[in-house]
Amino acid sequence: MTSLWRICFSFLLACTLPAATVRGPVELLHSRQSSVARRGDFSGVVVWLVPAAPHESAKTGRARAATIVQKDKTFAPHILAVEVGARVAFPNYDPIFHNAFSNYDGRVFDLGLYAPGSSRAVTFDRPGVVRVFCNIHASMSAVIVVVPGPWFAVTPAGGAFEIPAVPPGDYTLRLFHERATPETLKKLERRITVSGDPLDLGRLSISESGFLSVPHKNKYGADYGPENDNNHLYPAPRK
Repeated sequence: MTSLWRICFSFLLACTLPAATVRGPVELLHSRQSSVARRGDFSGVVVWLVPAAPHESAKTGRARAATIVQKDKTFAPHILAVEVGARVAFPNYDPIFHNAFSNYDGRVFDLGLYAPGSSRAVTFDRPGVVRVFCNIHASMSAVIVVVPGPWFAVTPAGGAFEIPAVPPGDYTLRLFHERATPETLKKLERRITVSGDPLDLGRLSISESGFLSVPHKNKYGADYGPENDNNHLYPAPRK
């Protein structure tokens, strides 16, 4: 009975109150990254809201397409957030071949080896964290955070974020930061209520303490071999 009452109350709120902006600053603590320690770069934190009750505005079926560019042996942007159903393109703007792949549960894919000036794409059909690499260049990495609804933001360098047009109701606030442990992020989750007025969440502090960076393998689960970009010859699979 209590759950039914909360759903009905949330529905009545959504019908009578305007959508609101949810905002706040994020800061990173205990970081060993020079960009954070010296310049206060708090970029790349994904913040999103999961509604306690379904909202019609979350069922438009019109998830936006997105792009991760491969240029100068770098994926850009390094952190991307998309809604479930989004199609992400991976154009190759380098004068060399690339092979974007992921072997993480969020979305396993392998785009294969493809030439300069070409592009391939992947549709992300369920929520999760997808870590993307290049099978040729070990230094290349990106993270795609696939969220269940349209209410999300990725922090810029200053750390301040805004999530606009959030319908009134109850939500769970969730965060992702690539250098925070799952336990740290879980503790930051909280229940919030949007009532039609702008909601300032206050400072969200994310500690990088306890994070360990582990070198990743290639798509075959083996160590990376030498790069041969100068003559466009690539090593055979190392299984």
